[in-house]
Amino acid sequence: MEAISYRELIRTNKPYRQLWIGSVISMLGEWFNTIALFFLILEYTGNEFLLGVLFTVRMASFALLQPIIGLLADRFNRKTLMIVSNLVQAVLALGFLFVDGPEDIVWMIALSGLMMLLHGMYMTAERAALPNLVSAEDLPTANALDAASWSTALCMGAMLGGLVVSYWGVNAAFIIDSITFVIGTLFLVTLNLPQSIDQNMKGPIFKTAFHNIRFGWRRIRGEPRLFRIVFAKASWNVAGGGLAGVYLVLLGADVTGFGAAFGFGLFFFARGVGTGLGPVIARRIFTNESHWPVLVGLLIVASGCSYFLVGLSVGGALWLTVILVILAHSASGANWVLSTIMTQRWVEDEVRGRVFSTDMLILSIAFSLSTSTAGYIQEYTDLGIRNGILMYSALMIISGTIFSLWRPDQKGNSARQLPLA
Repeated sequence: MEAISYRELIRTNKPYRQLWIGSVISMLGEWFNTIALFFLILEYTGNEFLLGVLFTVRMASFALLQPIIGLLADRFNRKTLMIVSNLVQAVLALGFLFVDGPEDIVWMIALSGLMMLLHGMYMTAERAALPNLVSAEDLPTANALDAASWSTALCMGAMLGGLVVSYWGVNAAFIIDSITFVIGTLFLVTLNLPQSIDQNMKGPIFKTAFHNIRFGWRRIRGEPRLFRIVFAKASWNVAGGGLAGVYLVLLGADVTGFGAAFGFGLFFFARGVGTGLGPVIARRIFTNESHWPVLVGLLIVASGCSYFLVGLSVGGALWLTVILVILAHSASGANWVLSTIMTQRWVEDEVRGRVFSTDMLILSIAFSLSTSTAGYIQEYTDLGIRNGILMYSALMIISGTIFSLWRPDQKGNSARQLPLA
């Protein structure tokens, strides 16, 4: 049976449409927030290391409670978790209005980390819920559309955020961010979201928590192909964190003839275009799913090669650098979506939240280590942006090669899989 089109999926599947619209609106505001935070750090401190610290704190917070978040996503109503996450973030976003000098940067970064913790709860619940809203055969379409939507929100949010900050200041960006969380929540209130909850999840939450979290890890460890695929995103982020989280920001700040906020927006716009195009292209070209486990590693290599060319292009034509960033993130976006689809198809609903939380935990640790190291190197050594990008892109190529060559014991590959119809 031929996969449904993007337009048809949105038109005919009301629950998915509600989830999709709510998520897109919330993500749009998040990038207004992010650009404003970059601007405040460089304006008040000029410390490039703090850019790495910001990303490290955000991703560490995202990862910190993932085992608990995964448990909550399998034990409680996922729609409720998403609504609570959005509403609390709407309030917290207004807290940034009180940042008024370099002495406020520490708590500003901590507040951003708290918001990322809540975003992690939203994202884990959403990823786990998606297979309950669309058929298994339409998961590639839904995930590709989600990735394209995320990238569109990144493109529009980063570019508009840069313009808003440039013309109206950071406070306008934070207010818009808060409003988008509220609007996004309105689309979730009437969402009908089916969910299966394992009977073993019942009972006192603290008494049963450790057992149920351990069960999620055993589910991963007991199926070699699943154990391998939960490292797919982390294998990109081990170098991609430093590249996208530090060096891409510094490239934006280094664009001559424009303000730093516009430069941030430009390169994050390019990143968004890539992460949107990659999954859409992958959905059309890579139809043989048996090749996906190796392919996600090769996509990491392709992303690393593109970033290596980015490093070589530094100081040259700006348009060429932008195109190369698009290519790099096209490969990374395809890696993300293909690995997500495999996890959604291979894992049953009752434990899917815990499996995705482990996936998020591993990638967040890799991202945090990558950004903090890159920020430190850039601030306290004379390596420079160009050589830093070349070094991290080489690391990405090595990481992707290792993942492609990794062949875990294939026993267990016959484990229960979601039906395709």
